[in-house]
Amino acid sequence: MTTRAFILIETQVGSVKNVVGELRALEGVVSCDVITGPFDVITLIEAADMGAVADLVTGMVQRIHGVVRTITCVAAG
Repeated sequence: MTTRAFILIETQVGSVKNVVGELRALEGVVSCDVITGPFDVITLIEAADMGAVADLVTGMVQRIHGVVRTITCVAAG
């Protein structure tokens, strides 16, 4: 069973298009949308387990140039 999580992402001013492009190229990213509000992007990911979710977020998403902060919300059902 895969683990699904939504990642709320705040980006640097002017970098949202680049961030979204890089996110969409990552393995495990199901969808990626620009949103309004305190965060700029919401991304749905799927991974094998919580460890893989953590690796994807900290090892790949947070390293994208222009990502300022993330909040990961794991789907419960």
